[in-house]
Amino acid sequence: MGARWIVSEPTGRWAIALRREAGAEGPRLFETRSLADAWSMLERFPASFLVAELTSGGAGALLDAMARLGSTFPKARIAVVADRALSDWEWLAREAGAAWFAASPREVRPIVAIARRHLHLAPAAGDFLEELWNLLPWKPADEQ
Repeated sequence: MGARWIVSEPTGRWAIALRREAGAEGPRLFETRSLADAWSMLERFPASFLVAELTSGGAGALLDAMARLGSTFPKARIAVVADRALSDWEWLAREAGAAWFAASPREVRPIVAIARRHLHLAPAAGDFLEELWNLLPWKPADEQ
């Protein structure tokens, strides 16, 4: 299981700002270039923290994904970043479940703080057998 800090954006601009703010000891950041790739990563790491860029062409798809996030990945959280020209979308993004909204790379400090807290509280990745046993409806013999 485990959790990752995933950034979904086409350019890498936000990832640079997030890495700069997080510093060398910050959590590792995993970049994807599309929402579909980020969703695939969430399927592998369902307790992750996702930072997704809202674009004028992809706003509908992002809001649809945000609407499904809570039911599909209840332990995941999302923050939304966007160009300043799209800052009017902030309250809609928050209503859809965004933990934070930033319209400038200079406004990422709260996102880094939320990501750190989320990753610290996320369930740790267990080994394969432990995860498999957790999926079964009965307990191993040594735990009964």
